[in-house]
Amino acid sequence: MRVTVFSAQPYDRRFFDELAAVQDADDDIEWHYQEAGLDAGTVALAAGSDAVCVFVNDCLDAAVLDTLATLGIRAIVLRCAGFNNIDLAAAHRLGLFVARVPAYSPEAVAEHALAMIMTLNRKTHRAFNRVREGNFALDGLLGVTLHGKTAGVIGTGRIGLCMARILKGLGCEVLGYDPYPADAFQAYGEAVPLEALLARSDIVSLHCPLTEQTHHLIDDGTLAAMKPGAMLVNTSRGALIDTPAVIGALKSRQLGALAIDVYEQESELFFRDHSAEIIDDDVFARLASFPNVLITGHQGFFTVEALREIAQVTRANLMAYAEGIECPNRL
Repeated sequence: MRVTVFSAQPYDRRFFDELAAVQDADDDIEWHYQEAGLDAGTVALAAGSDAVCVFVNDCLDAAVLDTLATLGIRAIVLRCAGFNNIDLAAAHRLGLFVARVPAYSPEAVAEHALAMIMTLNRKTHRAFNRVREGNFALDGLLGVTLHGKTAGVIGTGRIGLCMARILKGLGCEVLGYDPYPADAFQAYGEAVPLEALLARSDIVSLHCPLTEQTHHLIDDGTLAAMKPGAMLVNTSRGALIDTPAVIGALKSRQLGALAIDVYEQESELFFRDHSAEIIDDDVFARLASFPNVLITGHQGFFTVEALREIAQVTRANLMAYAEGIECPNRL
């Protein structure tokens, strides 16, 4: 089976090639890597393949799916959990096999969220640069003790549960909101309505999928309902946050700090080196100008364990398709 891997990075090659090196004799998956993301302008690169492997910012709208089907592509495997970038109705209409990696090292994302909280709170990123310049002054580096603070987790799936467990271990009072609450959350905190979580939490961490219901979950209204001066953390999907509304809340001091590993318009920026270019995204530039904002480039998933699991599950999904057996990760 020939598989075209779109948005392929060196680390994707590393872990898929690791699998290829130890694959069974009857496992004839051939990985063909394309640095380009998948969209209407690049879909022709999949010609000659049986399947495509895509990532979070690849575009799989109806037009792209129609072209894939015309090219003879019968299977699409997402090497991620989210699937908001694919038109599932169109995929089903075309009879395409679509599968994802529903969970991979949830601890990886939760640990990155914690790293962002600790960094932004204690300003270790600023301290690092100061000390390298011989500046050991502490003024401007004041943080707060997290022990005893109230932390709200929106979305209590696998990653949210990991986050709740970490926050409880820090000595925080943990609140959780999820329209489909997990019973396991009771071991770590109190399930409350969204309004109560926002009003009581010193830290609000987002761990929910992007759907029509959660699009711009954080907007002018929910920001106004938050405890003044609270920290907001997003390691899920960029469009959970209305970025201009967040900028307004930062300017008014209603929002005390922001940590994001995702950004609504990240497809034009993330996973590539723009250090020698002028970034013309004015919203991103304004966001990055705040001293109380910390941004990372969608690296929450980026651990050896997570990438190895992504490769393994993606391969298993393809083998299920090839052998015509039930795939638990099919959408």
